[in-house]
Amino acid sequence: MAFKNFQEMIDAVKAMENKTKVCVVNAQDEHTLQAVSEAVNEGLIDAILVGDEAQIKEILEKLGQDVSKYTIVPAATLEKSLATSVQLVKDGKAHALMKGKLQTAEIMRAVVHDDYLKGTGMISLIGLYETPKYHKLFAVSDIGMNTYPDLEAKKKIVINGVNLLHAMGVETPKVGCLAAVEKLNPKMPETVDGDALKQMSKTGEIPGCIIEGPISFDLAMVKGAAAVKGYESPVAEDADFLLAPDIVCGNVLVKCLTEFADAETAGIMYGAAVPMIITSRSAKPSDKFNSIALTAFVAQNM
Repeated sequence: MAFKNFQEMIDAVKAMENKTKVCVVNAQDEHTLQAVSEAVNEGLIDAILVGDEAQIKEILEKLGQDVSKYTIVPAATLEKSLATSVQLVKDGKAHALMKGKLQTAEIMRAVVHDDYLKGTGMISLIGLYETPKYHKLFAVSDIGMNTYPDLEAKKKIVINGVNLLHAMGVETPKVGCLAAVEKLNPKMPETVDGDALKQMSKTGEIPGCIIEGPISFDLAMVKGAAAVKGYESPVAEDADFLLAPDIVCGNVLVKCLTEFADAETAGIMYGAAVPMIITSRSAKPSDKFNSIALTAFVAQNM
């Protein structure tokens, strides 16, 4: 069953028989441990905390946490923390990775330099959104990883998004390749790519979904817009996944959603051997919690 909101997803995670083991890299970060401890206390995950043992325990105690609930793996340096975390995943002892006190680039380097972890496809950052303006959860990508993807890269980003939505119970995701207009225009590359991706869906080159492109945001998402414009498509007003033409459009769109459309959000780095949680220190507590819940569910349903 596809989730209409984050609470349905959180309830599904709580009901899972086996808890996802989330490995936090360089875990001695209060913002991160606050989110992780909430997820542990709510029964969403089991946490493996890799890093400075003394600092990790000090922060947990400051947060009023029972240290015995956590598996702490000592690592004296960042390099050791990264190596240990990667090995825990490769040994099957951890099902997901989460960024602690380190830069996103540092954890991504460790992943892409490991033949097992990097997988065979492209890693992309997918945001999931819930807003009172829309009737279900929907995803947007890429919003922070791949900057100006070409057609082949967009194809892989779409496949990542489709696979994620399949894991979440959406049988045939409806994909909208965003552009300013709905007609192919050789002078507008995003319309050319959108049309090409639509043809790939029709021929089965990108299976398991319905792709419409190019399509404007209002036609993909806003009730009544298609009727006004006389536009017909199974994706119209019912998109599950929006492909941003580049990182600028994706980043601006999702910040507008969160800041002006009261959207709750979750983020996941998808495409590697295991899903990853790469949240900003400035993210709202609910965003971090939702991201952990999303990753916990997807890790066991990939």
